[in-house]
Amino acid sequence: MTLSDGVVTLRPWSRDDAWFMAEAHADPAIQRYNGSHDRLGYPTPQMTIKDAEIIIDQLVLSWQAFAATGTPSVAFAIQDTGSGELLGACGVDDWTAEDVAQFGYWIAPSARGRGYATRAAILLTRWLFERGAARVFLTVVAGNQSSVAVARRAGFVYEGTMRAQSVWQGQRHDVMWFAALPLEWAMRPPDENTARDKPSQ
Repeated sequence: MTLSDGVVTLRPWSRDDAWFMAEAHADPAIQRYNGSHDRLGYPTPQMTIKDAEIIIDQLVLSWQAFAATGTPSVAFAIQDTGSGELLGACGVDDWTAEDVAQFGYWIAPSARGRGYATRAAILLTRWLFERGAARVFLTVVAGNQSSVAVARRAGFVYEGTMRAQSVWQGQRHDVMWFAALPLEWAMRPPDENTARDKPSQ
């Protein structure tokens, strides 16, 4: 399955992408905000290509589970539609029994600042609403202003801050909460906006 807006494409990961995943996870910002940490917030050892292949194999299994159950706890690679360049990742971290979805994203250093994360967030959110999500949310560590900007540009509403929710290298940090609801989401397709705003006959 792929999603695209003509500029970015979201597609399942393949083992051929392992080098990109491993290289991206060497970036300090990805280690800080998206990487694996121990209980005190220290990064786990640097990801190798073999590590990335194992992770991608698990992601493939999540797509198989989605096909069987319909629960979209899956991850996409973000790709430039025209050039095929790999840009980053986005994926569904959780889908509850009450149809509430949480997702996250990261962009490789060379691709930042070009709007790719915002486009990916909009594509993924739209797909989640089409799958029946009643609410979609994401969390951002306070101070990660780039990610806050992505959430706002993608039409998410700031709902509050969870104090001391995250830990990084022994220090506690606040986490900001952003969410979107399908009927109020500003990024709904124009035809959907028109249909919902049309008075009943």
